[in-house]
Amino acid sequence: MKQTTSSYDVVIVGAGPAGVGCAVVLQELGLENFILLERQQVGASFSRWPAEMNLITPSFPSHGFGLLDLNAITLKTSPAIAFRREHINGQQYALYLQTVVDHFQLPVKTGTDVLAIEPLSQCRGFILKTSGGDVKTQFVIWAAGEFQYPKLNPFLGADYCIHNSQIRSWKNLPGDEFTIIGGYESGMDAATHLVALGKSVRVLDRTGVWGNQETDPSISLSPYTLQRVMLAHQTGRLELIGNVSIEEVKKVSEGYAVFSEYQKWLTVHPPILCTGFETSLQQIASLFLWSGGHAILNDEDESTLTPGLFVVGPSVRHHDVIFCFIYKFRQRFAVVADAIARRLDLDPAPLEIYRQQGMFLDDLSCCDNDCIC
Repeated sequence: MKQTTSSYDVVIVGAGPAGVGCAVVLQELGLENFILLERQQVGASFSRWPAEMNLITPSFPSHGFGLLDLNAITLKTSPAIAFRREHINGQQYALYLQTVVDHFQLPVKTGTDVLAIEPLSQCRGFILKTSGGDVKTQFVIWAAGEFQYPKLNPFLGADYCIHNSQIRSWKNLPGDEFTIIGGYESGMDAATHLVALGKSVRVLDRTGVWGNQETDPSISLSPYTLQRVMLAHQTGRLELIGNVSIEEVKKVSEGYAVFSEYQKWLTVHPPILCTGFETSLQQIASLFLWSGGHAILNDEDESTLTPGLFVVGPSVRHHDVIFCFIYKFRQRFAVVADAIARRLDLDPAPLEIYRQQGMFLDDLSCCDNDCIC
């Protein structure tokens, strides 16, 4: 029997904060024929965080001043109010996302892996090859996260290491001393939790990001993390070594040897990789033009190579501004929704509330190196 191809106006790939938040905006425009396709379950990346890991951006109920909780993905919701907690953990945030899905009755199809996106001729839409069959759509919004694509091979011998995304709880890691490679947020988070457990920790970083004075947390440590690093350093069990580029890890009789160009460090236990994540856009790289390792998007966050393919989430960049935090990339939901609404002849008037709440950043002229969007 021939399999029937499902057909939609819009398909959103990914049911994390970017996908779910964008879906709510589309629904409020009156769009009915759309679906979210999720490889695992809603908020899957957050569910797999180490148990001790929290969002570094604080959740705070500031609705009385007309401001959203920094980690909210839609209006009139607040993780802070829901959990009575300022820094939400991964399991809690995944529950928040599922609650939003349930409240708005969003059409989410879980357990569906998008294997390929094939543009149709003459800009007539797309065919998505999925684990559940073909799906046809006029527009695609790519909202897949990055946590599922860790950088596992940044240097020779990296396979001897454990990536922080593979840790379910720092309490489960045996040993008393550890070497962490990578000093940005995930590295510092790992270090502070291990120090709190009484471990001794050495952090090796290419730049020494803990000394970066930039105000944008996309390129420097957040105040929340810096505060924890200072407390951990005061214990005498945290060693920070910057300006070293790791070239290789080798298995030796004493355990493991970590090499930079001129130095070597020994550690009994496997080094911990905190080297970040690849962009999920690598899965559909041929559908974009690229510059400096980043997909080129137009002012509506649409591929300049493949019309009708939009991006929301941490992979969006404009004028060197990185929209990698929730409070940043949610400002682009309404921009994408507005572009799709105009092409589907939907009334964009409901989007005005997003503009009033600061969730509709459609003027990119402010986005220079000194701007925190």
